Amino acid sequence: MASKNEQHWAKTRTLMWIVLGIWAFFSFFIHAFVRHLNEISFLGFPFGFYMASQGALAAFVVLIFWYSHRQGKIDEEFDFHEKGGSN
Repeated sequence: MASKNEQHWAKTRTLMWIVLGIWAFFSFFIHAFVRHLNEISFLGFPFGFYMASQGALAAFVVLIFWYSHRQGKIDEEFDFHEKGGSN
């Protein structure tokens, strides 16, 4: 059976690859198909323009908070989290 450290790193690595995939999608995929996405309208703007200028940035902010929350849960599961409380 794998040690606690190995299990923790396996879950952390999986989360890292998921976050990297989402980041790559919003960094490269959306921008690669911006002309095709511009045929769709979102809030009065072409969807490709919106995603390139605002949507990707909003997705990155949400991704940061989601990653932080999920990594905190993984750390708690394996008792690697920082102990709470005041100093």
